[in-house]
Amino acid sequence: MNESANSKFRHKLHTVIYEADTPAGKLFDLILLGLILLSIAAVMLESVASVKVIYGKELAVIEWVITIFFTMEYIGRLVSVKKPLTFVLSLYGIIDLLALLPSYVDLLFPGFHFLVALRALRLLRIFRILKLVHFVGAGNQLMDALRRSRTKIAVFLFSVIVICVILGTVMYIVEGPDSGFTSIPMSVYWTIVTLTTVGFGDITPATPLGQFISVIIMILGYGIIAVPTGLVGAQLMKQDVQLNTQKCPNCNADHHRDDAKFCYNCGHSLNK
Repeated sequence: MNESANSKFRHKLHTVIYEADTPAGKLFDLILLGLILLSIAAVMLESVASVKVIYGKELAVIEWVITIFFTMEYIGRLVSVKKPLTFVLSLYGIIDLLALLPSYVDLLFPGFHFLVALRALRLLRIFRILKLVHFVGAGNQLMDALRRSRTKIAVFLFSVIVICVILGTVMYIVEGPDSGFTSIPMSVYWTIVTLTTVGFGDITPATPLGQFISVIIMILGYGIIAVPTGLVGAQLMKQDVQLNTQKCPNCNADHHRDDAKFCYNCGHSLNK
């Protein structure tokens, strides 16, 4: 009976913490989202000297209340899954741990107070909260589109780098050190700045030929910006599978289909 009660408790805890599709899961994620935003606001305000002098104690109390809540949540995530090490070594598990450690390190070793700034990593946890039903479909489709397009994007970026090196070398030959193009790396830097339409203005071409090449690079930049968008957009158009926030209670895998009854990774029955 104790084992059965323990299993039911872990099942309910898993439903609340991991399942954003359930009412309890939605409420938990909304509370978590509010605490994350409050924590980030406290970290930002603590860096303002005038605010820290007046409200330093209050900010410290808020921080420790949130830290204790996040600690309990982290323990709950470990308890509610059958393979805790999988969660610990996952990206979100590492982020959660790194967001907790600075407060405890600062308590035990005051000399490491600068590590408290790492609490801003909690903002990354918002990506986990955005699994809410309203965002899960679009979020999963976007990640899948980026994953499917990574080879094409990598080839495209490599081509852009080659173009920048060639055009930078040409500008070094055309303009020379007198116009600020003191070396090929500096000329490549200028090319990248111009190609991305940033235009810092620290280096400018002086010769008519250099200015003409600059115009070509600027126009080329607009076309280059559109290519990755088109690659990802084409993948998004191909997708029609609806995914949900369901996490496997056995292996912690996610991105399951709406109609899935078993985990695609380990075959364990999913909570419905």
